[in-house]
Amino acid sequence: MCALCAYMDVRSLPLMWVVVVPWLAVVDGTPSLGAALGVGVLMSVAFVLAVFWWFIAAIRSYTGAPWIVALVVLIAVAPILEPQFACAAVARRLVRARTRGRWWAALAGALVWVGSEWAIPKLFADTLGHGLYASAWMRQAADLAGVPGLTLVLLLGNECVLALVAERRASLAAAALALPAALLVYGATRSAWLAHAPTRGEPLTVAVVQADIDRYDRLRAERGTYDAVRLILDTHFALSTDAARRAPLDLVVWPETVYPTTFGSPKSEAGADLDREIAAFATNAGLPLVFGSYDADGGAEYNAAVFLAPSRDGRVEFETYRKAALFPLTERVPAVLDSPLVRRWLPWLGTWKPGTGTTVVPLGLRDGRTIHVAPLICYDAVDPRLALGAVRRGADVIVTLSNDSWFATGNGPRLHLIMSAFRSIETRRPQVRATNTGISAVITPTGDVVASAGVHAREALVATVPPAPDVRTLAVAWGDWLGPVALVAGLALVAVAVPRRVTT
Repeated sequence: MCALCAYMDVRSLPLMWVVVVPWLAVVDGTPSLGAALGVGVLMSVAFVLAVFWWFIAAIRSYTGAPWIVALVVLIAVAPILEPQFACAAVARRLVRARTRGRWWAALAGALVWVGSEWAIPKLFADTLGHGLYASAWMRQAADLAGVPGLTLVLLLGNECVLALVAERRASLAAAALALPAALLVYGATRSAWLAHAPTRGEPLTVAVVQADIDRYDRLRAERGTYDAVRLILDTHFALSTDAARRAPLDLVVWPETVYPTTFGSPKSEAGADLDREIAAFATNAGLPLVFGSYDADGGAEYNAAVFLAPSRDGRVEFETYRKAALFPLTERVPAVLDSPLVRRWLPWLGTWKPGTGTTVVPLGLRDGRTIHVAPLICYDAVDPRLALGAVRRGADVIVTLSNDSWFATGNGPRLHLIMSAFRSIETRRPQVRATNTGISAVITPTGDVVASAGVHAREALVATVPPAPDVRTLAVAWGDWLGPVALVAGLALVAVAVPRRVTT
C-alpha cells in the first residue's frame, strides 16, 4: 500500500486515509514496549524499501558501490530515515497500556509522529501530508500549519478508520468522513478567495531552460573540462535564444550548477572569457538571467545561484546566493567525519560550505520593474523555513534551481517537485523551477503546475508566472510551528499516562 501511495496522484489519494491502518492495528496488538519498538523499526525498513527503492540506484550512480552494498546501506539507515514509526509506536503503546484509552493513545501517537519528524531531520524531508498534493483543495490547508498539518489530519483520519473497523459505530464513520470533508471545504473556500484577492505586482513571462545534460563529471572525462562547459553553455544559449523568439520575455532561468565553475572569480583566462560570454548573452538579449554556478571566498567554495541583470547603460550587475541546505555527505561533510583518511576511503565526499540562509534578491527587469526573489537551490526547497523567511522579508516570487539527475529513476523527481510546490502553497508565492533533467515547472500560489518539462525532456518552457496574492498566511506568520507544538503535546500525554496504574 505504501508503494502505491508513493505515486502521490489521484489514484493513491483515497489510500492515504487508510495507509497506516494495518500497521496501527499491529502496534495495538503488541505484547510489550520492546515489541512495539520492533514493529516501528520494521515498518521503517518496509516503508523505505517500498517508497525510496530508487535511492539504491542513486547511491550506485554517485558512489560506484555494488547494488547489494547500496541495498544493505539503505536498509541499515532506514530507522534513521523514517524515525517517526518507532517514535509513534512507543508513544502509542505506552499510553494505551497505561490508560486503556484508544483515543488518548491515538492522539499521543499522532502528535509524537509529527513532532519527531520535526525534531529528527529526515534525509528526504518526506511526510504523509505530501500525499494530499493530488487534491487541489485538500492541499490548500498547508498555508495554516505547513505539510505537517496535513500529516496530522491524515493520521487522525487513519485512526478513525481503525476504530470504525474495530467498533463499527456510525459516529466513527461520521468522524472518518468529517476530516477529509473539512479539508475540502477549507480548500474550496480558500481557493475561491485567492482567485479574487488583490495581487502584488504584475505577471511575468519566463523561459525555463531544461537541456537534459547530466553527469558533468563523466562529460569532463570524455571531452575535457573546457569542451564540456562549452557544450553545456552552447546548448543553454541556443534554447534560450529560441525561447526569446517565441515570446517577449521578462526573465530566463537555467538550472543548478549549469555553469560548473566559479562565476565572477575565474580560475583561468578561459574561465574569464566564458564569464564575459555569459554576461554578453544577457546584455545582448536585454534579459535578466538566473543560473547555477559556483562561488568562492577565502578558499571556501559554495554551490551558488547567480542573478545577472543588464543595466540601462550596458553594464552587467550580478548578485550571488549561496545554497544553505547542503545534501549530507555528497555536498557537505560533518566536521567530525572530515579527515584525510575518510576522504581517501570515500573520494566522492563533498567539499562545499553552506551559505548563510534566508535571502531575498532584488532583480531589475528591462521594463523598469523590480521583483524580489526568494532563491532556493535543490535541497533548500525541502526546508520550509527558507521560503517562509524570504517571504517575511518581502519576496514576491520563488526561483528554484535544482539538479535532480541523481534521482531520475522512480518517483524522486516527482517527490521533489511536490515538495517545492508546497513551498508555494505555504507562502502563497508563485515559483519558477529549473532543473537539468526534469521536472522543471512553473507553479502558482495554489500549487498548480501550469507548465512543466518531464524527466529527460530537452526544451525551453515559456510560461506566464501569475502575480502573488497580497496575503500573509499563518504559516508565514508563525513559521514551522506545528512540529515543536506537537512534540511537546505528545510527550506531555505520554508523561501524564506513564505514572498511572490501571485498576481492575
